[in-house]
Formats: sequence, C-alpha cells, structure tokens
Amino acid sequence: MGLGSFVAMDTVTLGSRHLSTHIDRSAQDVYDYASDPSHLPEWAPGLGSSIDLIDGKWIMESPMGRIVVTFAPRNEFGVLDHDVTLASGKTFYNPMRVTTDGAGCEIVFSLRRQAGVSDEDFERDAHAVLSDLVRLKRKVERP
Repeated sequence: MGLGSFVAMDTVTLGSRHLSTHIDRSAQDVYDYASDPSHLPEWAPGLGSSIDLIDGKWIMESPMGRIVVTFAPRNEFGVLDHDVTLASGKTFYNPMRVTTDGAGCEIVFSLRRQAGVSDEDFERDAHAVLSDLVRLKRKVERP
C-alpha cells in the first residue's frame, strides 16, 4: 500500500478523535467487564444512570431520554462497538476496541463528530469519553 492510500484514509477520519487509556489488567478481563451492558452506569454514567434488560434490549435512562444500547456480539478480537439508539429512532455507531498492550491493555474509543456539532461541544464530548475510559480503568484495576 503506497503513501497515497494512507493520505486518503486520513482524510476520511478527519471527523473522528481516537481516545484511549492504558489499563493494568489483561485485555480479556477488561473486555469481559466492559462488554457487559449492566456495568455501563458504573463507568459511563454520562450515558445513563440505570440500565435494564427489557424484551431482549438494553434500555438506559439517559439525559437524552430513554435509549437502547446494542453491543457487537461477543468476539475474540476485543471489539466493543455499540449502537446508541435515541427515542427518536436516530442511531449513533460508536467504535470501541480493547487490545493487548504489554502486560495490560489499551482501550480505544473513536469519537465521531456529528454534523452540526460545534468545536466546543466536540471537545466537551471528548472530555466526557476520556473521563469514562479513566473511570473504567479505575474500576477494573481495583483488586
């Protein structure tokens, strides 16, 4: 693959920011915890304060109203991608990965900038996501 291919790929991702943190636990331990939607309110409270499994769907009460959170099926690759569907039916795709990094792992969330989002709001979202990742780190590193 030539340099031109990398430049073209970079242009496509201009609207994204990849936020990550290192966690001193195995990728499998972090994946097992983070892939369980019932744990979301513990490490991503900005998304919602409670979550319930209703008719096979994970429903959260959030500042945006009632939302449905759907994670990618369990997998051996550390893919934690998830959709957040608002009551209006609008769905936001959220790419997230956990990968081995030395004796621990790295968790990466790709924040995608939506049309009409101001620089200030995008920065606020990025700060909130990074805070959630740090909260996840603290949660799973505790003995």
